[in-house]
Amino acid sequence: MHPMLNTAVKAARRGAAIINRASFDLDRVTVTEKQFNDFVTEVDQAAEAAIIEVLTSAYPDHAILAEESGASANLHDENDHVWIIDPLDGTTNFIHGFPQYCVSIALQQRGVITQSVIFDPTRNEMFTASKGGGAFLNDKRIRVTRCDKLGDALIGTGFPSRDLSGLDQYLEMFKVMTGKCQGLRRPGSAALDLAYVATGRLDGFFEKGLAPWDIAAGALLVSEAGGIIGNFSGDSDYLYKGDVLAGTPKVFAQMVNVLQVFAASK
Repeated sequence: MHPMLNTAVKAARRGAAIINRASFDLDRVTVTEKQFNDFVTEVDQAAEAAIIEVLTSAYPDHAILAEESGASANLHDENDHVWIIDPLDGTTNFIHGFPQYCVSIALQQRGVITQSVIFDPTRNEMFTASKGGGAFLNDKRIRVTRCDKLGDALIGTGFPSRDLSGLDQYLEMFKVMTGKCQGLRRPGSAALDLAYVATGRLDGFFEKGLAPWDIAAGALLVSEAGGIIGNFSGDSDYLYKGDVLAGTPKVFAQMVNVLQVFAASK
């Protein structure tokens, strides 16, 4: 395992330990609403602090882009190494005791995601990938499915819960995709959805309005597992734009054909 990936795994486990302890007594978790239907808990914050401590102790010159604390002071265009962190993707699920959430950590080097970790503490599932080195679940190599027809595909998605201005468009996408695929699922953690595409539990995924920390780690997992990830037009400009499609190569192409009409205007 690459030394930087090994450090990310250590950081993910450190953050997950905090999440696991809190999950046994959810009634005592303090929940704050950042904006409508956008929640943060002291668990998110404590897990993020623990993750950052592990990463910066090992690599003090590396920059940080994290969901709760934002960008570190040394984050700038010339920074070669940026850790992109979501300490608890699926906070709403966590608050309700719904076991679909994860820790997501990715390393971006000179604009390219090179290392990724997604850890599901409820199932003790560690998804890892290094650029050019393949994708793994608990050290076992994973691949996307062989599904080649959208009509046979199980597709993951996410609906807007904060900015409801896009709800009508999502309902239209939901309607269109329901008629094109075998089934749609909305588990509530985009990072895990992407990991599930990589390991073959989903054949594809689409969502609009995501943040880099929702996407980065899962994107590398998908590509290293033989899948394709892009925006709604099929292009590679998605990480900081937030509109994402992922899937097996043929399912991805068919999803683009169906959903490109919903691509953000350029």
